[in-house]
Amino acid sequence: MEGCLDSVMGRKFKASKFKILAKLAISRAAVLKKQRHVRFLNAKSDTLQLLNLGQHDKALLRVEHMVKEQNMMDVFVMIEEYCYLLIDRLVMLKNERECHDEVKEAMSSLIFASSRCGEFPELQGFRRIFASKYGKEFVTRAVELRNNCGVNAKIIQKLSTQRPSLESKMKVLKDIASENGIILDLVEHAPLPAQEKQKQECYKLALMEDDDDKEVWAEKLNGDDKVKGKRKYRNVEDAALEAFESAAYAAAAARAAVQLSTSLSLDTRDREDRS
Repeated sequence: MEGCLDSVMGRKFKASKFKILAKLAISRAAVLKKQRHVRFLNAKSDTLQLLNLGQHDKALLRVEHMVKEQNMMDVFVMIEEYCYLLIDRLVMLKNERECHDEVKEAMSSLIFASSRCGEFPELQGFRRIFASKYGKEFVTRAVELRNNCGVNAKIIQKLSTQRPSLESKMKVLKDIASENGIILDLVEHAPLPAQEKQKQECYKLALMEDDDDKEVWAEKLNGDDKVKGKRKYRNVEDAALEAFESAAYAAAAARAAVQLSTSLSLDTRDREDRS
């Protein structure tokens, strides 16, 4: 009776079919790893060539491809390991009606990878089998990364669509430079978000035409102790001057200084004439 119910509900799990699919997935992962490794080596060769030419900033951009290819190689290794685990737990998969905690991470991670790896058709096969056995909700939970979905955090990070962080790229570039006796010479990168915000606020203050608005904005800057390390501005000029310290804002800051100086000079003359 239970077997008939499983068949009607589409939850009849065929161990032999699953084992074949898992072995195909292992073979596919091995092929894809080799392809990615070739791309990784090509990107590394390009990076080294750029370093030797002294084009270190361009080399840093090329490193991004290395990081991405390495991430995908790591993903394929994880997929292989999950497939071996599930093959080893075939009896459990066949007999257990609910997803056992011992294999939940492997199943959920393979489902999640199926939505990110279009070059890996076997993952879609896993997805259909798991949906048939455990229901569509189980699959949706993994794909959408809902609470307690079971997907491995590492595979989520490796398959992220976000660009690699500057720290990760710098680490790879430094390793390559160190291996080949090259001294890095990189242009200073953008300031930290807090510093960037502060400079924009100071620049905005410098461009204000109304003295009352300037005073209000200066008070806001003075109250932002976390950003400035408890530094206090004495007046509008000091606040505007803070923005001038950044080379990236040199041109704009110079124009702002002229405008602010002219405004203050005119204001001073008007007050002297009135007195």
